[in-house]
Amino acid sequence: MQYPIEVPGVSVSNFLRTARTALSGESPKVRTWIKEVNGAMERLGLDASFAARSLNEGFSGGEKKRNEIVQLELLEPKFAILDETDSGLDIDALRIVSEGVNRYMDGGDRGVLLITHYTRILNYITPDFV
Repeated sequence: MQYPIEVPGVSVSNFLRTARTALSGESPKVRTWIKEVNGAMERLGLDASFAARSLNEGFSGGEKKRNEIVQLELLEPKFAILDETDSGLDIDALRIVSEGVNRYMDGGDRGVLLITHYTRILNYITPDFV
């Protein structure tokens, strides 16, 4: 979503764990889950403290976009619709987010509908994907 709603009182980590539980039918083990979340955050240049923040509350545009990619990495949907993922990102953030999309696509049998008004993101997406 281009403008995700703010959910005060629900941390990013709790949201992601609840979503993973709903998808898989069982809760991830806490110790393993924390490592997965921290790893995804680190790959996207987010501090580990980001996981404790309320979902989308006060997030900058770049944080919202990176949070979307964290969701891709941790929830592993079969198909993702990414709406203007590159909007409002500087060149460094664009590279980081694009790398996240590429990692997701490298994960196997998955699809992405990437909606954008800019061709600059295509410079960073794996050519086999486009």
